Amino acid sequence: MEGSPILTQMPKVGQSLDRRTTRDVIVEKLMVLIATNMLRPGDVLPGERELANVLHVSRETVRGAIQTLAARGIVEVSQGSRTRVCNVDLSHLTVTIASPNAIDSYDLEDVHAARLHIELKVVGDAAERIDEDTMSKLRSLLDAQKLCGDDAMRFLICDREFHVAIYRACGNPLLSDFVTDLYTYMMNYRRSAMSRPGAIDASYDDHTEIVEALARRDREAVVAAFRQHLTRIYDTTKELLT
Repeated sequence: MEGSPILTQMPKVGQSLDRRTTRDVIVEKLMVLIATNMLRPGDVLPGERELANVLHVSRETVRGAIQTLAARGIVEVSQGSRTRVCNVDLSHLTVTIASPNAIDSYDLEDVHAARLHIELKVVGDAAERIDEDTMSKLRSLLDAQKLCGDDAMRFLICDREFHVAIYRACGNPLLSDFVTDLYTYMMNYRRSAMSRPGAIDASYDDHTEIVEALARRDREAVVAAFRQHLTRIYDTTKELLT
């Protein structure tokens, strides 16, 4: 699992991948979740087993990553091995190309238009290039999403892994990193939107349709499913901003 090509295709955060261990990659993934408000101060992280399943690594790797974050004062491990996010400011962190604050400074209409213009191209290319390792990961993430219940935080951790895996399958690292930055837009609002009744189920249904289209390598169907998904994200975010 730790040698998975999916893991090594994650967006870089500030340093070359070949100098990083698998634990370093997981540390950076968790820091990105905090920087983009997917994880908030005071949140209790999912358990090691759940994180290991979603991030496609061993429990030992997750444990080592949490120990590293705790040593940096980013999380606190309390009695019973509960890991809580500390009140830290990681807004300076570069997610892939830009910081979360940079993306959030743009208007919703502009970001939505950019996602429709670029993301649909990226996922269309992914439909033609995606490999079985990535498909296997997507199916595993669907299973994990099904177990999230109405927990928006847990769902969004899976959601990010799901989206980024598809973006990376397009074969163009620059485009996939740019789209990943767009994905982080107003994540604080996205978490609120996903907490509404029925929101997680609707998103899960979208994801299922996307995976089925990807399995058929059907570019047109993948683009159509993603367009529906992006429109849902736009509509629910707009409701919260108005």
